[in-house]
Amino acid sequence: MDYQTILVEKKEHIGIITLNRPEKYNTFNTQLARELNGALEELENDSDVRVVVIKGEGKHFCAGIDLNEMAGKGAVELREWIRDMDRHNLTLARMQKPVVASVHGAAVANGCGLVCACDLTVASEDAKFGTTAIDVGLYCFGPSAPLSRCVGKKRALELLLTGERIDANKALEFGIVNRVVQKDSLEKETMDLAGVLASKSPVAMRMAKSSFYAMTDMGYEEAVAYLGEAFALLCCTEDAREGVDAFLNKRKPTWRER
Repeated sequence: MDYQTILVEKKEHIGIITLNRPEKYNTFNTQLARELNGALEELENDSDVRVVVIKGEGKHFCAGIDLNEMAGKGAVELREWIRDMDRHNLTLARMQKPVVASVHGAAVANGCGLVCACDLTVASEDAKFGTTAIDVGLYCFGPSAPLSRCVGKKRALELLLTGERIDANKALEFGIVNRVVQKDSLEKETMDLAGVLASKSPVAMRMAKSSFYAMTDMGYEEAVAYLGEAFALLCCTEDAREGVDAFLNKRKPTWRER
């Protein structure tokens, strides 16, 4: 696919998506939203890719939605536009491959939602996070779904209703990010983490992520039963047998992806 507002590349088993509207602080317009979603689906279907990384070009990771696109839209047009702005949240949750956000500068509004929708996040010490739509008379409806699943009700509502911007260390405390690193080591730390994920059994990784997202919407007893069935299924795969044999015989496993 020919992308105009993002860059897509592959390094070994890692697919890298770069938001590429630096002059607009990588804000979401319709084209970027659709291209991001298309790239996620493309990399999900690429058998050579095991992990996806999302990062931003320029000064900031992503400063939200380009509000210039709102002008002149009626209710029907706005609904379709908003679906484009939010579609990646569903795609990320449905993907079986882990997705890592690599964040510097501002990650606010839809940018913060994108971070929360990713599975893991590495942030540089200069990163700032916030759900800031409330400051302009709007509300971060779309980002509130992944945000609330990261930080819980009280902290989510505090961020959503105040529009407060928090630094990387506070985001780590809240559970929005996994690691805070020095700015000049952000790329290395992100790729190191992606490399660790890529080294694991692709079969186990796919089942791990899909079962995790499925069970979070279940009751406790249903979740335990579902996860037990998933584990039994995983144990029947060639990769599981290979991994156990490699462990017992003190050798490095060779994943067959089946």
